Amino acid sequence: MTTMTIRCDEEDKAAAAAVAEYYGLDLSSVTRAFWKQMARTNSIPLDFGTREPNAVSLRSIREADEIVAAGGAGESFSSGRELLDAARS
Repeated sequence: MTTMTIRCDEEDKAAAAAVAEYYGLDLSSVTRAFWKQMARTNSIPLDFGTREPNAVSLRSIREADEIVAAGGAGESFSSGRELLDAARS
């Protein structure tokens, strides 16, 4: 076993710790898992893509926000099949 010291911005550390905590982990566990995945895949498992929603998703988000703001729960469905049928019409 070895110990490593990492220099980083305090705000970045706090934000990363909050994400790790959300998943029930600490930063040390996340760092070990990251290194293990690097070794297992022989790659650096980082995603530099943007996570911005597209126009269709943004419209759906706005519609959902409007439904909630109006106090409505929207239409409900008793099964996945019923939901899919409604989406097709």
